[in-house]
Amino acid sequence: MITVFGEGRGFRVVWLLEEMGLTYRLRPVDLLTGVQNDAEFMAINPGGFIPAIRDGDVTMIESIAIMEYLMARYGPTPLAPDPSDPTFPAYQQFLHLGEAGLAASIYFVVVSRNLAPETERQNWGANKALEVFKSRLELVTRRLEHSPYLAGEAFTAADISVAYALELAQRSGAAALGEIEQAYVARTSARDAYQRAMDVCVATKAWAAEAAARKRGSLQ
Repeated sequence: MITVFGEGRGFRVVWLLEEMGLTYRLRPVDLLTGVQNDAEFMAINPGGFIPAIRDGDVTMIESIAIMEYLMARYGPTPLAPDPSDPTFPAYQQFLHLGEAGLAASIYFVVVSRNLAPETERQNWGANKALEVFKSRLELVTRRLEHSPYLAGEAFTAADISVAYALELAQRSGAAALGEIEQAYVARTSARDAYQRAMDVCVATKAWAAEAAARKRGSLQ
């Protein structure tokens, strides 16, 4: 059985597994209390970050790489267009943009704004990371002005990649989303597989509920 270690970006992996109908289990990893005493997880990823998976004799880290592995190993799947498909270039671009351009950038904004000492929260690095996030978000916005999903008319793993990053930005309050992006997040998160993934990822679901409550409170 496939074991997914950790939520966070691991939500992408769980969502993908739900979309593909594969059997798996989620093994929680508590980063806040430290992972140095979590021998099972450290054996999978000595770097101590999430997510990771174990699939038989295979161990992997990095959410996008894990997604590509699962789709190649257990596909074919419409979540990954064939290289001969006209939608393939856009699919590839946004699959990787979701992490390299969006989630990786907004992560540093989130930790700076929430975990750094008060005097360091508006640091140059965090401001630059937010600038990078916004510039890459423009590519997403422009694409969604012409198609419902990032590869075109059909939902793909590229949408899992990007939607996760947009929700991270939105829930943390690190960046605001426009109407087009908000509609896209609502569209992707309405999927049955997304809802099942949220039920599995209890920490992610609790964080989403807290973020929604804060937003309602700020509007009152």
